[in-house]
Amino acid sequence: MEGETLRRSIAEFVGAFALVFVGAGSVMTGGGDLLGVAMAHGLILAIMVTALGHISGGHFNPAVTLGFLMTRRIRPLLGLSYWVAQFAGGVAAALLLKWIYPDNISDAAKLGAPTLNSQISVGAGFVLEAVMTFFLVWVVFATAADPRGAFTIIAGFAIGLTIAADILLGGPLTGAAMNPARALGPMLVQNQWADGWIWYIGPFLGGALAALAYELLYLSPVLRPRPPIGTAESGVDEPRVGEASL
Repeated sequence: MEGETLRRSIAEFVGAFALVFVGAGSVMTGGGDLLGVAMAHGLILAIMVTALGHISGGHFNPAVTLGFLMTRRIRPLLGLSYWVAQFAGGVAAALLLKWIYPDNISDAAKLGAPTLNSQISVGAGFVLEAVMTFFLVWVVFATAADPRGAFTIIAGFAIGLTIAADILLGGPLTGAAMNPARALGPMLVQNQWADGWIWYIGPFLGGALAALAYELLYLSPVLRPRPPIGTAESGVDEPRVGEASL
């Protein structure tokens, strides 16, 4: 593995490790406090994207990396290295949490393994994970991939808030993983695989759809949006507020 690929992959490992360690750890210590769990996930992701985004792009999520691969914004070998680093980071964090906390409080839910609420169907859980991941990857592309976006100004703030908002909605229903690496670590360590495909296929599908849609609608040279009406670039001179049309 060449040096630059290794350095970027290590950044992805650290970011994914931090997300699972703090996120799953907040589930273990939060006592069911949904707001606290949402804030923990959102804050640690915002911090890591801000800190490491200039090195690796701050994916920390195989579904995000898939979106960049499908839109040809990352080389296949680098994308594969990211996946290995992200999944390894998630597993390492879960193993450390398992070692830190006593066995009597390290059941599947306490370790942060996503589980499906008995009040919703498997299909509903799958769709919910896909939709929530769609929102996440859409925001990632809008702030990080789009050169007109606000990434250089607010860094990971919007991405972290999206994670927090999604958890406030989906946390009680599916665990709101939105991230196959976030799901794999606790699930593997706890050997908790019930309906496990939901947290892999759902995020991958939602992330891919968001990436392709944003790329086609806003980044493709063919369909790139026209300048806002009223600007010189648009060729349509509209009066400003308070001015009369001629």
